[in-house]
Amino acid sequence: MAKAALVTGSNSGIGLAIARQLAAAGYDIALNSFTDRADDHALAEEIAAETGVRVIYLAADMSKPAECRALVERAHDAFGRLDVLVNNAGIQFVAPVEEFPEERWDAIIAINLSSAFHTSAKAIPLMKAAGEGRIVNIASAHGLRASPFKSAYVAAKHGIVGFTKTVALELAGSGITCNAICPGFVRTPLVEKQIDDLAATHSHLRKEEVVRDIVLQKQPSKQFVTVEQIGGTAVFLCSDAAAQITGTTISVDGGWTAQ
Repeated sequence: MAKAALVTGSNSGIGLAIARQLAAAGYDIALNSFTDRADDHALAEEIAAETGVRVIYLAADMSKPAECRALVERAHDAFGRLDVLVNNAGIQFVAPVEEFPEERWDAIIAINLSSAFHTSAKAIPLMKAAGEGRIVNIASAHGLRASPFKSAYVAAKHGIVGFTKTVALELAGSGITCNAICPGFVRTPLVEKQIDDLAATHSHLRKEEVVRDIVLQKQPSKQFVTVEQIGGTAVFLCSDAAAQITGTTISVDGGWTAQ
């Protein structure tokens, strides 16, 4: 029986790349997002056809604890096992603290941080029963460094790093590892929107100047991280070679956090 992985927030961007690479590595995959469109299910069918593994799509609102926990159960029931949990779902909003809308703060903390607690709490007993498992949390360079106007996102990603360490210590010696990947700027739809917003604010600059001088200012390589690079890192953390890597962060950030 093939190993099985659940990747939250995986119908686009980083999550989709991780799901694709895990599928290519032979894992059955449960894709997830909050929508439930024909396109979502067609995406699952496309990946299954490309890789020859089972791929399903499961809609769940990651801001709701009960749906987070039910999602894990549904994935486990579908495959009869759950070897890998990738907590990737995330949203962003940018504003000064005193202007930050309460509902935006609550949504970011719920989706970017609390959802990982709820899915992990449900997955851990299943992995313990199996005697092995991998939990991979997608944090951010902002889990290790701060930037202005991103208070909720930075708080949530710092929280993910701390949560990762705690889970790893609790599970040490169990055959289950828990690690966090900390990407720098990746050209996802989320970052693309930030680029457009910054270009509108700095209308005197060309878009490529906005990217180089503002967006990638903190990233010494001056290159975006690719979603495929994040996917490859996740596959490595799920491999036997990473069996003794637990409770740590792996920065894939073009040198950002080396500064």
